[in-house]
Amino acid sequence: MNGSTTLWLYFVLVLGIIALPGLDMAYVLANALVGGRGAGLAAVAGIVAGGICHIAMGALGVAAIVRLWPALFNLLLVAGAAYIGWIGWQLARAGATTFRVRLDAPARPAASVFLKGMATCLLNPKAYVFMLAVFPQFLKPAQGPIWPQAAALGLITAGTQAGVYGGVALLAQRAGTSLGASGLATRAVGLLLVGTGIATVAQGWQA
Repeated sequence: MNGSTTLWLYFVLVLGIIALPGLDMAYVLANALVGGRGAGLAAVAGIVAGGICHIAMGALGVAAIVRLWPALFNLLLVAGAAYIGWIGWQLARAGATTFRVRLDAPARPAASVFLKGMATCLLNPKAYVFMLAVFPQFLKPAQGPIWPQAAALGLITAGTQAGVYGGVALLAQRAGTSLGASGLATRAVGLLLVGTGIATVAQGWQA
């Protein structure tokens, strides 16, 4: 395959993986519903920053280290699932009253949402599976230095994350505005996050 064909194939794979519901998407959805457009987009920026870190780690061979010590993968799996489950539990407990207060209160600092979004992405086991199974296949030493290739793949990844998660944030913000009075959206997303955390551990644990 030539270079352009390889990049298109990578884009298709990345798009399919990012579009699947997971920890990153759930975090963006939760923040957009509770904090509005600004919080949702700050969460997206954090996720994208975390994705860039994953690309850098993949190029440096950190993925190979995780492969050599499966226990480290399991630790990341549990940490990410516990973190997103905790966020979900907080949302589920919030109820209608807290949600109404937040609509009138100052938004959460964008820097806080950004940093937690970056942490969510870095603790997302799906990203490490991707770095182990997919990313190395698109680095071709015979075609030149690794870093320019990794940079091109990183731009595709970041752009796809921004497009998909940005769309989720904008749509969720509108839904949150219409459903916020009853708090049903907040509780539903909270329970979704808790369920996502449990399913992540149940399906992803490596013996």
